[in-house]
Amino acid sequence: YDLLIPFLLLYKKTRLWAFIAVVIFHVLTRVLFPIGMFPFIMIVSALVFFDSSLHEKIIAFLRRFLSPLSALLGPLSRKRTNNKPFVIKYQKVIIPVLVIFFTIQLVLPWRYLAYPGELFWTEEGYRFSWRVMLMEKMGNTQFKIVDGSGQSFYVQNDDFLTSFQEKQMSFQPDFILEYAHFLGDHYSSQGYKDVKVYVDCYAALNGRTSRRLVDPKANLYQIKDSFQHKDWLLPLEDEIKGL
Repeated sequence: YDLLIPFLLLYKKTRLWAFIAVVIFHVLTRVLFPIGMFPFIMIVSALVFFDSSLHEKIIAFLRRFLSPLSALLGPLSRKRTNNKPFVIKYQKVIIPVLVIFFTIQLVLPWRYLAYPGELFWTEEGYRFSWRVMLMEKMGNTQFKIVDGSGQSFYVQNDDFLTSFQEKQMSFQPDFILEYAHFLGDHYSSQGYKDVKVYVDCYAALNGRTSRRLVDPKANLYQIKDSFQHKDWLLPLEDEIKGL
């Protein structure tokens, strides 16, 4: 499917059947896997393979319900009534912009090579790296608040997060750090002095036994998020085959 579908969409005689296959594939993907809006975005994006006449019909249909935007959509759906060649303005700008865009698309997924450790464990350089359905990860994360007097207590995550938010936060390092700063700010505003935020976090990756993900001695409230290596993450101490 992945290898053939672009060519079937490009060929006019197979385009409709290929689009039906796209819809079936992504509907099944949405039913089987919790991947959010991705299937619907891909279905709509596949319409780019169809003739402009279809897009004009879609715009005309939407214009009935989006009358405030008709002034904007009108020029886009207006058909040409002469045979003059279509001239693209700023042609000298378009090519450099396309080169920059595709260069980013090719280079960005490889930025993980600049970081030590296993990509799926640390997730440094994981986002926008075009690795879909290669990782199954879950975690259990408990936060400890310590103030300047030495008083400490544990946070009930469901006081601040929905179950889905807690599930996603529990194994993603950038989410863990962001939530730690939220807790630090929250308890500082409640009158606690010199707040420190520690986390006891265990994560399981692709069927492996659960192990510590975050250094429990690291005060996450004083760590700023950046593109630098997250040295407060503990190594996986295991090898993952492939890229």
